[in-house]
Amino acid sequence: MTDYSTNMRLKLPVVCIILEVILIILFGVLVEYNDHTDAKNWKKNNTNINDMENEFYYRYPSFQDVHVMIFIGFGFLMTFLQRYGFSSVGFNFLIAAFSLQWATLMQGFFHGMHHGKIHVGVESMINADFCTGSVLISFGAVLGKTSPVQMLIMAIFEVTLFAVNEFILLSLLDARDAGGSMTIHTFGAYFGLMVTRVLYRPALNKSKHKNCSVYHSDLFAMIGTIYLWMFWPSFNSAITSLGDDQHRTALNTYYSLASCTLATYGFSALVNHEGKLDMVHIQNAALAGGVAVGTAGEMMLTPFGSMIVGFLAGTISVLGYKYLTPVLESKLKIQDTCGVHNLHGMPGVLGAIVGAVTAAVASSSTYGNGLEDVFPKINQDFTASNQAVMQIVSLAVTLGMALIGGLIVGFILKLPIYGAPPDTLCFEDSIYWEMPGEEGGHEELTTVKSADETEKLNS
Repeated sequence: MTDYSTNMRLKLPVVCIILEVILIILFGVLVEYNDHTDAKNWKKNNTNINDMENEFYYRYPSFQDVHVMIFIGFGFLMTFLQRYGFSSVGFNFLIAAFSLQWATLMQGFFHGMHHGKIHVGVESMINADFCTGSVLISFGAVLGKTSPVQMLIMAIFEVTLFAVNEFILLSLLDARDAGGSMTIHTFGAYFGLMVTRVLYRPALNKSKHKNCSVYHSDLFAMIGTIYLWMFWPSFNSAITSLGDDQHRTALNTYYSLASCTLATYGFSALVNHEGKLDMVHIQNAALAGGVAVGTAGEMMLTPFGSMIVGFLAGTISVLGYKYLTPVLESKLKIQDTCGVHNLHGMPGVLGAIVGAVTAAVASSSTYGNGLEDVFPKINQDFTASNQAVMQIVSLAVTLGMALIGGLIVGFILKLPIYGAPPDTLCFEDSIYWEMPGEEGGHEELTTVKSADETEKLNS
């Protein structure tokens, strides 16, 4: 029978219901349609407007792709754990559904309210999904070691800090980060790493035999990888300026991912003494090119430059999985379940640096009349060098916000009230889910323990 401390009979319903009631009330008081969505405002000033000019038709295809990445891509990417597939997809679903609602409010507060109201439309849906993506990156670092209640509490704080950090970078520092190398990936990765450091479990080796994959679980995880890989050009270009900026961002991401994939396969075989490919590398490192080109994607990086960035991202990601992850766990006590440091952390920092270098060499001779689209402040308040400095300052601010925020939230989550699993039952679905083939779900722990004992005897 499920141990009382992990029993969600009251904890999860109370948290879910109270949070949703609060959200409904806040939406009722604060949220309304924007001009492109409101029936009385769409053609208020110009009845000759063609309905196809509505932003829905420009942005919704990108939103669909981003939404698939959040719910299918991230969800299935985490199904590699042999006994944690229900939780990987199911908790991803739960956290994302909450986060996109909370993000709509938080981003609305910080990015400008209209006469006391938050205006929503397809672009706010995309931005809320971006914020949700950052939360799911952090989720990957603590996967298997936390309860759904802990993850909901983490999402409350992380979404809020994400919105503050995003406001500082984009509104106060005038940084450019269309694909979110800094705001999404770097922030989410280092926030999650700090949380998992605070939640360090010295006896986690009691569940070590479950912190691994089997053939079919890795196959499911590849579904997530392929979806993410296919739709990443949409992710990076979703909110860039329409026209050449958006076109260029998709193209740069496309070539960066392709180059990254070749680097991933090459180095995965190279670092294995038998020359075999590691599915962990293929599932994750092949995506690092999309992360690393996020900041500079809308800039004149060129296909050539994008391919270099992708190649470097794939290389550092594979080497990180092979050599750095064991060091982080043994020396720094960071138990990073999904290796988010290798897929999102280091490639995110690389992307921020690439963005700063690319901004530093921006000029009218390269961008022509398009310079103002990509860098609105250059030739007004900034020089190209000033813009580059702002990009680096933004990276430093993001790292500071993520690490300090993760530290504080980690201690909040460490309180013994959230139904976290014991060390012996981490990475185990059966403590939170009714399992198929079990009568009423009352025998799950007995089954798990029996299987564990059998494995030990066989070994």
